[in-house]
Amino acid sequence: MDSHARLTTDRAARYMAQLGKHWSHKFPVLLGEADCEIDLPIGRCVMRADREGLDVTATADTPEGLSKLEDVIASHLARFAFHEGVATLSWTRAWPAGSIDLSRMRGDASAR
Repeated sequence: MDSHARLTTDRAARYMAQLGKHWSHKFPVLLGEADCEIDLPIGRCVMRADREGLDVTATADTPEGLSKLEDVIASHLARFAFHEGVATLSWTRAWPAGSIDLSRMRGDASAR
């Protein structure tokens, strides 16, 4: 399962490098000038920095793992970007095809 967030900032490369270096002491990290890949026990974090912001993709095997990974990434980035008033990130999930029960989402009585 994947989830994506975007942090709009002109310091994207700086925050990405901070997070990569912070976690490189414990986890495998590939850090470039504009991208970073971090393999954590609960999943994977991939970041891409550009002039307007930082794109962050979190990947985990379960919805619970993905929620935890989103929280861990967001809390670290919020600490690095505290002077910008970043409180949290808004995550958008990508659900695998066929994994959503649309009848339950619509509240169909037949799905209960």
